[in-house]
Amino acid sequence: MTDPAEEWEREPDASDSLRTFGAVVQALREHAGLSRVDFGTMVRFSKHTVESVELGRRMPDPDFVERAEAALGDTGALRRAARHLSRRPGLAAWFRQWARLEGLAVSLGTYECRLVPGLLQSPEYARAAFECSIPPLSDEQLQAQVTARLERQLLIRERPNTSFTFVMDEHVVRRRLGGIEVTGCQLDHMLSIADRRNVSIQIMPTDCRRHAGLDGPMALLETADGRRLAYSEGQGNGRLIADRKEAAVLHQRYATLRSQARDHLESLGLLERIRGAL
Repeated sequence: MTDPAEEWEREPDASDSLRTFGAVVQALREHAGLSRVDFGTMVRFSKHTVESVELGRRMPDPDFVERAEAALGDTGALRRAARHLSRRPGLAAWFRQWARLEGLAVSLGTYECRLVPGLLQSPEYARAAFECSIPPLSDEQLQAQVTARLERQLLIRERPNTSFTFVMDEHVVRRRLGGIEVTGCQLDHMLSIADRRNVSIQIMPTDCRRHAGLDGPMALLETADGRRLAYSEGQGNGRLIADRKEAAVLHQRYATLRSQARDHLESLGLLERIRGAL
């Protein structure tokens, strides 16, 4: 029996859509007269996974949705409902699929020219960034965004065998978003994370003569089976890039960016100098 569930996939706070989807699965299962053990055998997932999905504690794996659909009448209801699932408040709809894939990656790379990447943001910096949203966010919306961002950062600590690399333009770390105090906290936060063996931070010099990232930010990952994917984001939208040729081009650009940027130690030295000058 296969069960790809990992503890990190458990939802910290179940969303309404997860609870609703789980309730539908449970109702259909009970209507079919199946116990969780019997149903788990049919869909090739454990009783624990079935229970977690039914209680809204876990985002169902795509295989779970397809097998459950077939086992419970093949009406299409579960398949259609799964399209509207939300992991938790605060994650943009177009980003949810990428956020899930991040948890499966053996390597993650990020290039940013706008602001410090979300995985490296301090709580103070994240709040300052979301406070710049136009139209403005309500207090509840702002807190949901900050909470979701900080929860996503658990990836770095909880996946020590995953390689995390970051390339940022120099002006990003010099910009005093939120003021000097927030900037200082952010620099300290990055320097602390950079001590981890699975993290590399590189800064692209302002005076660089060649720059492979002029088309904008990008995020890249590789899965354990060697699949390479990419993600790009712009004004109020984002796009998961699964096409092999298109993803390969972005991976090539990112590799070139890393060769053009300051190396990890040089970049940390620059961050320390910027911090000291505040």
